[in-house]
Amino acid sequence: MSFEVKDKDLAGRIGKLSLRSGIVETPAFFPVVHPFKQPEDLPIEKIVEAGFKQVITNAYIIKRKLGGSVAKVHEVLGFDGVVMTDSGAYQILVYGDERLSIDPLELVEYEEVLEPDIAVIVDIPTPDTATREEAEASARETLRRAYLSLDVVRRSSSKIMWVLPVQGGVHTDVLKWSAEESRKLSEFYGMYAVGSPVKALEKYDFKKVVDMVYTVKSSIPLDKPVHLFGGGHPLLIPIAVALGIDTFDSASYILYAKDERYIYEHGTRKLSSLSYFPCNCPVCRKYEPRDLLEMGRSDRVRLLAEHNLNVIARTIKEVKEAIKEGRLWELLERYAVSHPLTVDAFKRMIKYVQWIEKLDSRFRGSGRGIFLVSRTSYYRPELVRHREFLKKYLNQVLQESTGRLVLIPGDLRDRPFIRSAIYGRVVEFAERNRMDLERCVRLVYTPFFDVLPIEISYTYPYSQCEISSTASREVAGKMFNVIRSLVSSYRGAITIFTCEKYLWSRLETLRRVVCGVVDCSRVEFVEVCDEE
Repeated sequence: MSFEVKDKDLAGRIGKLSLRSGIVETPAFFPVVHPFKQPEDLPIEKIVEAGFKQVITNAYIIKRKLGGSVAKVHEVLGFDGVVMTDSGAYQILVYGDERLSIDPLELVEYEEVLEPDIAVIVDIPTPDTATREEAEASARETLRRAYLSLDVVRRSSSKIMWVLPVQGGVHTDVLKWSAEESRKLSEFYGMYAVGSPVKALEKYDFKKVVDMVYTVKSSIPLDKPVHLFGGGHPLLIPIAVALGIDTFDSASYILYAKDERYIYEHGTRKLSSLSYFPCNCPVCRKYEPRDLLEMGRSDRVRLLAEHNLNVIARTIKEVKEAIKEGRLWELLERYAVSHPLTVDAFKRMIKYVQWIEKLDSRFRGSGRGIFLVSRTSYYRPELVRHREFLKKYLNQVLQESTGRLVLIPGDLRDRPFIRSAIYGRVVEFAERNRMDLERCVRLVYTPFFDVLPIEISYTYPYSQCEISSTASREVAGKMFNVIRSLVSSYRGAITIFTCEKYLWSRLETLRRVVCGVVDCSRVEFVEVCDEE
């Protein structure tokens, strides 16, 4: 058994999870199936038709139903694909440890007999309402059980990939400690999981889930696949993948169907509120909302569940394609604006962009340009790398250069900058006024990139991007901060070329936002667009 990363974007990745019953390409969603009631809810054949070659079921329920008698999970389910077994932790989360007595060693020994491809040890969940003391207790007990289960894990590791949930819940300091302690067991456990996000996910409290995923992912070995329990909504999946989640599971598809809720990419709708199905899956092509409303309940639930699974499958494929093309950030921006709570989650993810940048792939085969469409685009890893380079470059320039500093407005629609019409006019001005541009420090100033040496105009992504003019105005303040810093720190003469057609490059704007803050007595302003 192994996990191999095939492609990357942000902290997300496409991977190959090789298991006894087959290969799962990640990111992958594991539909939750009830070991005995699934046929009446939605037959596994329909789950396979929706594109899923892997499922997750509950070992605790199987053991209780069969009285602990010997069974193989593939035979119980009538399914020859990849099977993951949970241990009953969700039942503990719902009903409490007092009402549910699960012997942790006895249960993992039973999972060993079931022979799933992936198995979860008996962890103690941390509810989102838990106190810090309760979170510490669940984390310590889960780790104790991880050590307690080691004999079973060792002897069955050639057949089963064992999952170690990291507990601590929304108490991220506890979660971090738990992840660091769990790291010590990476030799034995093939997979990790972010424990107990289910209740936060049910409340759409995606910000907390972002914090939890980052805390775990930044503390455990990068070569291990990571599972997110309860991650069954398309709104969350792109963000979770971007933070490095490889596999998900959820019963959302059937639970929403039983509540007559219709999943779409950006939320859920009550079936009774729909006049049309905004989807082209097999169910939505064949039926209208009124058709399902006129059916018997069991048929209606089954068809809604089929549709819900198709939407989840489509979202996973969309995320994978975005990773292949290096457009995962752009997909996040599109999903983020679809719901207020995903906007908050995306902004919270930006808090961790320095970590994401370190995992982001520098080079991609597609070579496509980037889209800068909103203020969040300012935090793309490509631009984070640019600013790191710029910081080092400007420190060197400020220390070593005494010649004239020339700042030139850059239109991202007229690329490369060194061949732009504006730069041509700068060259003409320099020739008329006997200014030797080659001896000057020449920087282009432009929103999103702030400033950049004109000599690197051709390199990626400066000439390989599309930009929104509205977004440029929104992030211009970042650029003004850099210009102010240069004007106040540079020791030599400074010429700032202005361009009236851009609000962020107008003379009156620059005088107000720059000279209104720092001394501009050594600055010469020259308009180069007044003839247009």
